[in-house]
Amino acid sequence: MATEFDASEFVDREFEAAQRTSFRGASSTASATAQPLLDAGRAPTREEVDNKVGDLQSKLAELKRAQTELERERGALEETRRRQTEFTTGREEVLHHLTRGIGLLEESEFAARRDAEQMARTLGELREALGKVQAINDSAWTKDDFQLELTRANTAIESARMEWNGARLKWPVLSGEKFQQAVAKDQAAPVVPLAEKSFLELCRLGLALTWPLALGALVIIVVLLLRR
Repeated sequence: MATEFDASEFVDREFEAAQRTSFRGASSTASATAQPLLDAGRAPTREEVDNKVGDLQSKLAELKRAQTELERERGALEETRRRQTEFTTGREEVLHHLTRGIGLLEESEFAARRDAEQMARTLGELREALGKVQAINDSAWTKDDFQLELTRANTAIESARMEWNGARLKWPVLSGEKFQQAVAKDQAAPVVPLAEKSFLELCRLGLALTWPLALGALVIIVVLLLRR
């Protein structure tokens, strides 16, 4: 019995399926590669150009806003730096002046207090010397104690003169221009002319000048009357 031959039995179905799958993948890859090539070579449309210009303008506006903000921040930082510099410089300057000024005033205060204490002692010594000189009453001296009282008076005057000379050396104000002016003013006391004096003042002045003569004449008259 003869066996019937079937050609389909010698065909590899899996190989054919694999070939068809490979062919479809290659076709898809080629199509995908060809599409960008076609887009890259294509001229842009008006809408695409407008969109691109709008994007660039938006980016420029954003950059300008950012620049403005940065400039504002820079100005604020510069102002802060200026104020910090002013603060540092001002503090150092004020600290220097205050420290130096306090030191100078402390020295001046100490010197003034020392001078005031010394001046108070000198003032007390001058007042004591003045009191001793003013206490000399030469009209009360008698013939018996005249020499003794005169020696005491000269000693008091010499001691007062030494106190005065020492005070002049210690305090220039006592021999300065102001003191000389005061002395000159005291010595040049205004003299009122006789023509400007009243009658009563003239009578008093005449009595003060002539009372010794009047007293002598009165004594002589009394003596003559007693002899009679």
